[in-house]
Amino acid sequence: MSSEVKINGFCDDRFARVKQIFAKNLKSGLDVGASFAATIDGEFVIDMWGGYADAAKTRPWEEDTIVNVYSTTKIMTVLCIHMLVDRGLLDLDAPVAKYWPEFAQAGKEELPVRYILSHTSGLPGFDKSIKFKVLYDWDRTINLLAAQKPWWEPGTKSGYHAVTHGYLLGELVRRITGKTVGTFFREKVATPLNADFHIGLPEKFDSRVGELIPPNIAEFTKTLGKIKNIDLSTTTKVLTNPLLTAELSKTREWRGAEIPAANGHGNARSVTRITSALACGGEVDNIRLLSLETIEKSIEEQIYGPDLVLILPVRFGLGWGLTSKEMPIGPNPRTFYWGGWGGSRAVMDLDAKLSFSFVMNKMDMGLTGDPRTLRLTRAMYKAL
Repeated sequence: MSSEVKINGFCDDRFARVKQIFAKNLKSGLDVGASFAATIDGEFVIDMWGGYADAAKTRPWEEDTIVNVYSTTKIMTVLCIHMLVDRGLLDLDAPVAKYWPEFAQAGKEELPVRYILSHTSGLPGFDKSIKFKVLYDWDRTINLLAAQKPWWEPGTKSGYHAVTHGYLLGELVRRITGKTVGTFFREKVATPLNADFHIGLPEKFDSRVGELIPPNIAEFTKTLGKIKNIDLSTTTKVLTNPLLTAELSKTREWRGAEIPAANGHGNARSVTRITSALACGGEVDNIRLLSLETIEKSIEEQIYGPDLVLILPVRFGLGWGLTSKEMPIGPNPRTFYWGGWGGSRAVMDLDAKLSFSFVMNKMDMGLTGDPRTLRLTRAMYKAL
């Protein structure tokens, strides 16, 4: 690989091909700045970064550069929920209204917690047209969702809860613990694991935030337009109300708010540090977050079929995606994952005790998967 691309950090020789692909992505322009990390049995075997933190390529991507990872944030929020389940504070089969009485409106009196986790609650978006700034007002947002009628019979279909997922789950955390999900996550997950991941980023860290480079929306829309016989009405309703843009991620209001499905900030090291505990059965470095039993229940299939928002078939467990023929993450059956708009992704494999993640600033809009993550994932497994 040409010396033009400097890759910082380290990569075990066993995974030299992963490093080559990572460097090639930067050299070719697929990436501008990025980080990749992996652990086996809780120990880092890769922790590397390279490129630039801004589109103008004036700021190097540093060891402590962090970026908005969009829906990779969901992994952290779902983890918090399962920690409450593990402690006996939350019953997945109980009605949401048991913990959040105001939720018992519009036919949702008996809607169970597990339907929110599996994106089958029928609340993937908002009925009322809202501006993005509404998302900064927690009470207003959760009151809208509490009053809303499901868009379909809960439990029968999945429709990706792109933004609402975090508010619905976050309000359960708040009702049970008395703390916001960002605070609970910081106190019970990030701080004990010394993981540089934030749901609600303090202003003092703004100087470390990388600039997201927007994807080519026009090209993506053109691609969608070529697909025949699909109903994009739910997709459009969810993804345009409110319409979120990469530009929002540059604002202090967005960074500082708690939007637990979409505005987490971190890098591959911090994501992998946290997910290593999941890959190792709930414990890493003598810090136990979950029991193995709770994790195994969380990766039981809840629904599998064409998603009303994501269009393609998705196999959902309780909060994460499961490996499937459409998204064959790896060869092991107990593999689960999720990723964020633009290309970030985290993979957890209980069978191999493997976790790895990719975090970048140049956003991609691939329909069938980001070519960067697909290549890196294949190389990881080929090296095992």
